[in-house]
Amino acid sequence: MSASEPISFAGTAGALEGLLDHPAGAPRALAVVCHPHPLQQGAMTNKVTYIVARAFNDLGALSLRFNFRGVGKSAGTYDNGVGETEDALAALDWLAAQHPSLPLWLGGFSFGAYVALRAQSERPVQRLVTVAPAVERFNANPIQLPRMPWLLIQGDADEVVSPQAVFSWVAGLSIKPQLLVLKGAGHFFHGRLNEVRQAVVQAFSGGP
Repeated sequence: MSASEPISFAGTAGALEGLLDHPAGAPRALAVVCHPHPLQQGAMTNKVTYIVARAFNDLGALSLRFNFRGVGKSAGTYDNGVGETEDALAALDWLAAQHPSLPLWLGGFSFGAYVALRAQSERPVQRLVTVAPAVERFNANPIQLPRMPWLLIQGDADEVVSPQAVFSWVAGLSIKPQLLVLKGAGHFFHGRLNEVRQAVVQAFSGGP
């Protein structure tokens, strides 16, 4: 696998820092992956964020991980999910401008899953992956439910995001994701990252 390619693109708060992860051949899709909470050491180099990007590579997508505003070399300051959603939309727009004919996919981990759920309704996203979504944030900011194929991965030993809160939230949805529960997995999926990668590939390997 080739090394990640550093890039920079414009966001509403200034330039955003990113890493492009290339598939083995010509890309057939474009994927953006959002990282965990900026105020809790979340960054685009997070291992779960990385593994979701690589899973998208396995499926033939060109993946973009990026630092939200105020993280690393990205301009701006933390904006409680609102500005970070703008950052995710800017990432999708930048990728789409490079390859306008390719479909858009979106993924996120923890806080990044919350941002991905906010952003997916604003662009023609065709695949969505949310890993350990931070559901405690959702009540104050209603989510427009995804209409595309959607995979949700949750560890049942998560010590950061309450697994039961996630399961209860999913149970109440009128449109439900494909839910994969990894038994014994904590929030950061230590020792279980390959299972996360395989789950994403298996969920979408039959789709366009």
